[in-house]
Amino acid sequence: MSRTIEIQSAEQFSGLLKSSRIVVADFYANWCGPCHQIAPFFAQLALSLGKPNVATFVKVNVEAEGVKSIASEYAVTHLPTFIIFRDGSVAEKIKGADPQTLQAVIGKLSSDIESAGEGRSGGGGGSSSSGGSGGIAWRGADLPRGYTDISDNIDIRGLELLNADTDFSVRTLFSKNKPAALDKGKSTGEEKDWVESDIDEQLLLFTPFNSAVKLHTLQITSLPPTDTEDDDVPMRPKTIKLFTNRPHNLGFDEADDIDPTQTIEIGEDDWNANGTANISLRFVRFQNITSLVIFVVDGDGDSEKVRLDRVRLIGESGEKREMGKLEKIGDEPGE
Repeated sequence: MSRTIEIQSAEQFSGLLKSSRIVVADFYANWCGPCHQIAPFFAQLALSLGKPNVATFVKVNVEAEGVKSIASEYAVTHLPTFIIFRDGSVAEKIKGADPQTLQAVIGKLSSDIESAGEGRSGGGGGSSSSGGSGGIAWRGADLPRGYTDISDNIDIRGLELLNADTDFSVRTLFSKNKPAALDKGKSTGEEKDWVESDIDEQLLLFTPFNSAVKLHTLQITSLPPTDTEDDDVPMRPKTIKLFTNRPHNLGFDEADDIDPTQTIEIGEDDWNANGTANISLRFVRFQNITSLVIFVVDGDGDSEKVRLDRVRLIGESGEKREMGKLEKIGDEPGE
């Protein structure tokens, strides 16, 4: 049981992100009516779920000296805003005084909070989540400041992957679990824990979204085996083309002929220890996105197959109002 902590400095906040596995931050201002309305509910969540060094609930006054920079760092432009951090990285961002939404998001973490008594999960290699049943997906690289993993916004039923080997499921790419290849000796069972291409190295992945999103970063994990001399070992992707707002998947000839929203070349040095390439997108071109087509053009090697283990989409979900003066959610500006 724990009470909320009023943040007094950026250094204090940074220290809590390092010492507490989960941090739930309430960004507010004294003049914000909705902030005051939801404050008792937030305090009750802190009392019922807070645990020292495991789950810490904090309040950040965006107009207080010494902490203004925190709101700017995490792109807080509306009040109240609640940001949930997991192992120091942004996991969720909630705008507005909506108790139901806040409780639902924190509820996903409740099992982690109850069971976590061993401190923070191991760092290194850039992994920012542990995966499993806690509701937060494993990621092979840290999140950029101010953005969240919006892979849950994908309409899973509309996923389509062309030229995939029939032994693999496209949904595996968005699994919340850590790739089995990173757990040495772990059996993946009958269903493969990754995706491979079929007749050549090209893949076309169509990902529709449940609502319009803004994409900032693409994280691709590829873990082909290295302890084999088999000539048919799959490759990591090298050239990727991205297409936005398509009503359906493209054909391979069509993808070759039309101009992409962005072309990406992944070099050997772009892959981290978790086998993940953290790819920054041209953010201005990825606003108000309703679908994304990922075209793997070729692989890095001489094989005829390409392997993908996980795909994570990082950005902002839903519509975002214009940047400017901080406003109270639900109130007209200037009131």
